[in-house]
Amino acid sequence: MKEPRKKIVIFDDDEDILSICSYILEEHGWEVYTFTDCNNIIDKVSNVLPDVILMDNWIPDAGGIIATQTLKKSDELKHIPVIYFSANSDIELLANRAGAQTYLAKPFDLEDLERVINTVLVTQ
Repeated sequence: MKEPRKKIVIFDDDEDILSICSYILEEHGWEVYTFTDCNNIIDKVSNVLPDVILMDNWIPDAGGIIATQTLKKSDELKHIPVIYFSANSDIELLANRAGAQTYLAKPFDLEDLERVINTVLVTQ
């Protein structure tokens, strides 16, 4: 029996990042869902129930910190690891404030992306 594909949700308003990350992750067997804003974030994430979430800091409308905190307050969704990603120099601080499991600084290379995703999957 074939193992179900892992699902990931990416929140980023940069279409280039979404398309690059989607391409790479799909090549590695992921089912990728992308959103350019975090409006109705509980509904968006509940409809997918991903294994991992990638969250940009500057995502419209509420921003990554509030979006992540909203997810972490949901009993149904709080177990899903969130990887915070941003070009902000304070990314570690922002990720901690948001309640994310870990973070990935932009620009990142693809090995970093894979390593961080695999790390949160192992620690789930």
